[in-house]
Amino acid sequence: MLLEGLHIPLTTPFHSDGQLALRKLESNVARYSKTPAAGLIVLGPSAEPTLLSDDETRDVLSAAAQAAAPEKVLLAGIARDSVRSVLALADFAAQHHYDAILIAAPPFLTLEHWGPIHPSNVKMQEQSRARRREHRIFFEAVADRSPLPVVLLSARGQSMQIPRSVELAAHPNIIGIIHIGKSIEILNGRIQAHAKAAASIHREVTVTSTFAAVTARMKLTAEAAAAPALVSVGSLTGSATAIAESASSNAPPAPTLRTRTQTRTKSVGFQILSGNSSSLLAALNAGAVGIAPAFAAAAPQACYEVYAAWKDGDQGLAEEKQARIREAAALAESLGPGGLKYACDLNGYAGGLPRLPHLPPTGDQRVNLEAVMHGLRN
Repeated sequence: MLLEGLHIPLTTPFHSDGQLALRKLESNVARYSKTPAAGLIVLGPSAEPTLLSDDETRDVLSAAAQAAAPEKVLLAGIARDSVRSVLALADFAAQHHYDAILIAAPPFLTLEHWGPIHPSNVKMQEQSRARRREHRIFFEAVADRSPLPVVLLSARGQSMQIPRSVELAAHPNIIGIIHIGKSIEILNGRIQAHAKAAASIHREVTVTSTFAAVTARMKLTAEAAAAPALVSVGSLTGSATAIAESASSNAPPAPTLRTRTQTRTKSVGFQILSGNSSSLLAALNAGAVGIAPAFAAAAPQACYEVYAAWKDGDQGLAEEKQARIREAAALAESLGPGGLKYACDLNGYAGGLPRLPHLPPTGDQRVNLEAVMHGLRN
């Protein structure tokens, strides 16, 4: 699966009583589907995923998949602490024709959880090695059995050492990683090191004639169009014999994905995406092939323009587009889900209130957001 381009991390709309607002989610997805974004991330870190039950998670995954345009890559954020729970949701995502799953390490297995351990502390060193084995086994067990490709999430409190993630990158069903959080210097240093370390990994992916991703729902649409339509002769003539209209010698061959949408293959490496809104251009220059900033939920066109200018090789324009979103993105994201959702409201997307214990922005914070969002209406 090709992960190049902008991938929009969706927010999760709620009603004022805290219940899921699925119709608002569907409206957002339909509108995002009209943007030049390559894909949508459902229940990523900025979507308050840990505040949803498993049933609500399934409802959100289902609603988003039904509303998304077939050509948009769909990533299902299904991070859970157990392999069993992740695989159950991966099966559900596959049934709804997602293209990949996005998972992070359980918090109790992350490097930040353990912190530095002195070499003289033999017992803690042994425990740390055991956790590291569990960390590797968690991802490998998911990747071995997942019906969908796996994208790793390396976020604040969930980051992975470069050697460890590169080791996982060699797994044929682990196709990429999204880096978010950290300072700009640390994040882009990690992206550059990651790209260099994983440079030997090469895979073939199916793309369209314009080198866009071929998604699971595009294939499903082609298969539906190719299926023969059975017509009951009995319903027309009283006979009990059924025929397939498409079997007529005069009927043209049914269209397939290849005849409806010309495809080709493209060689890609381990695909790295950046989710740090303030340094998208720097991340792309460091080796990222795509971007997934939380701020894209509020200003998808403005975020896409950074990627588009970089893709066109116009560094000056890309820097200008990056500077254009930096202040607004930093403020919206610093205020948590409530701030990001209010920024969505300002651009006509259904943001609404966050789910408790997250709080909406204060009156002064709203005024400041309105000011910095003024030139980013899209």
